[in-house]
Amino acid sequence: MIDLRSTPRHRRSVTALLLVSLALAGGCKEVPGTPGASGPSGDTGIGSSGPEAPTDTAPADPSVTPSAPGTSATPPTPGKPTTPSTGTVPPTASGGWITIDTAAQAAATKAFFARKPKPVTGNPVKVPEFNVGCKTSHHNSDDPIVLPKLVGGSHNHTFWGNRSTDANSTAESLRASKATTCNSPDDQSAYWVPTMYQNGKVVDPTEVTVYYGSRLKDPSRTQPFPFGLRMITGNAKNQVDTPDKQGNHFWCAGIGGEIGRSADKTFPVCAKTANIVRQITFPDCWDGKHLDSPDHKAHMANGDHTGTCPKSHPVPVPSVSFVISYPLSANTDGITLASGTSFSMHADFFNAWKDEALAARVRNCLDQGVKCNSAGNF
Repeated sequence: MIDLRSTPRHRRSVTALLLVSLALAGGCKEVPGTPGASGPSGDTGIGSSGPEAPTDTAPADPSVTPSAPGTSATPPTPGKPTTPSTGTVPPTASGGWITIDTAAQAAATKAFFARKPKPVTGNPVKVPEFNVGCKTSHHNSDDPIVLPKLVGGSHNHTFWGNRSTDANSTAESLRASKATTCNSPDDQSAYWVPTMYQNGKVVDPTEVTVYYGSRLKDPSRTQPFPFGLRMITGNAKNQVDTPDKQGNHFWCAGIGGEIGRSADKTFPVCAKTANIVRQITFPDCWDGKHLDSPDHKAHMANGDHTGTCPKSHPVPVPSVSFVISYPLSANTDGITLASGTSFSMHADFFNAWKDEALAARVRNCLDQGVKCNSAGNF
């Protein structure tokens, strides 16, 4: 299912704006000339969002830690979970920072932690995690986070999740679109990475699993993303390996694993019973104030060496991790990304989950430290 729609429609009137946007934005902002994990999970057999190292946040005061954007809390009925509904106060933008209503956030967070978790039943794996399984949706040369409204202004991307995602997408338009290629209709979020090519031909993932977990020492203080939060991880400018030679994170999943390296040494050669896989993990600590930042990263951070969120970003949110499986094994020569070499891999996440569905999964699964399936059940 290849629908490249990759011919940019440049106009002189947007040239200056594009250049300014490229200078200010981080992550997948350049248009290169080259066309182009964690432990196993029982749900997919590929992997899980598990952390490089387990970590835990010191309990924060739920009455002051903001959570869902522009929301107002409804007093909870005893014994009945409630989720604040989206309010009418829009976020404000200044210099690339999109600021939320912090009073509404505090109220939403208080309501979330007043929610009684569903009693754990059965014998679930003691890993704070739930997931959604997804298929490729479409391709285009748009990026609604880094280059909003600039149709064809980016290198080509492969999207999954919300089928409507394009340069003009907003949180509201994603929420209004019901069609998703993920296996939970409650997840209307948009996910994307640079398109992969082999010798100039598009290679789509056979499957993508998006894991939502916790890498913190105490996952019980994790709260939902605010509606409309967006973030990127990785850097499309990175075209060479890091000095410690840890920049290439493609690996082989399946029986036999890796048996060699590609001619350019940048990709593994896998046994015929294995596939090339890439895992990409986003930061899991939020500043509690912004839906976005000028570089699309500064409002987010990773937990520190103690397993807690830093004071600058005190709000623990789910750790999002993409596990992407490509139908390539022994033949891995000639692979490029739309952003350049393998080292330029990066990813974008635009949250449009239904509030109640996300809150239930975070409270029942992550906060109780147990693994749930895509339906949010134990």
